[in-house]
Amino acid sequence: MSLAKKSATPEPPRHLSRDARAWWRLVVERYELEEQHLRLLQLAGEAWDRAQAARVALAKHGTVYADRFGQPRARPEVAIERDARLAFARLLRELDLEGEPHPGYRR
Repeated sequence: MSLAKKSATPEPPRHLSRDARAWWRLVVERYELEEQHLRLLQLAGEAWDRAQAARVALAKHGTVYADRFGQPRARPEVAIERDARLAFARLLRELDLEGEPHPGYRR
C-alpha cells in the first residue's frame, strides 16, 4: 500500500491491549496508511483483542457447559473467538498488508 505519507505518526488507540498496540505501531511504521486504513487497523486490533479475551475465558472455563437440563452446550466464548478471528482475517485482507511495505522501510 503506497499512499501519501503523513507528517506525524499516529498513536494506537489506548483501549487496545499492549500486544495490539505494538502490532499497530509496527504496521504504521512499515506501511503508509490513510485515515480509512487506520480505522480498519483499529478494528483489526479490537478483533484480535476480543479473540484473545475469549481464549482466556475458554482456557479458564472450558469450551462447554451443562445447560439447565444437564445437556452440554458450547460456551458463548467459542462463537466470540471464532467471529473475532474471522473479522481479524477479513480486516487484514481488506488492509492488504501482504504487499510490500513502503519503499523507505528498513528491516
